[in-house]
Amino acid sequence: MDTSSTIFTRDKAGEIIALDDPEYPALFKVILKAIKTTAELNTLVTDDIGAIRALFSRLINKTVGESFFLIPPFYTDFGENIEIGKNVFVNHACTFMDRGGITLEDEVLIGPKVNLITTNHPLPPAQRRATISKPIWIKKKAWIGAGATILAGVTIGENSVVAAGAVVSKDVPDNVVVGGIPARIIKSL
Repeated sequence: MDTSSTIFTRDKAGEIIALDDPEYPALFKVILKAIKTTAELNTLVTDDIGAIRALFSRLINKTVGESFFLIPPFYTDFGENIEIGKNVFVNHACTFMDRGGITLEDEVLIGPKVNLITTNHPLPPAQRRATISKPIWIKKKAWIGAGATILAGVTIGENSVVAAGAVVSKDVPDNVVVGGIPARIIKSL
């Protein structure tokens, strides 16, 4: 029985997954692929857009469109749970921990050094080597500013802006600017 789809579904559903889980080897196989592919991706120069798109497509296990633009380096712990819309831009030195799933809808802009973190650890000390993952969803035309961090389970609303350096731990509605730690609404658009 192929357990890979089962564990990936469990990961996206927010279930605790321990290192001794019988399905963990399937998960770890994808993690190793991500490590190898991102290392290769990060050796490319920015003007080789075709090669960047090809390697990123291999990383996420689906083809990205011609409108996708990424500036390496790029870091991920998994890769295969990333969904990319049209006209998406990802600036350099971003980290997408995507085991819980990351969706970037059309025309999303991701600033440099942005962190999208879908995975966390349980609070009880005896369980901290396990992980819990929940999806991040960034809706159409949202802009995530430099150095911002979006945490597990958060949705960023359509047209919204996350200010540079913000830490977002709760959903952001459509058409607002949020900033700070923790992020709060600064103004409406």
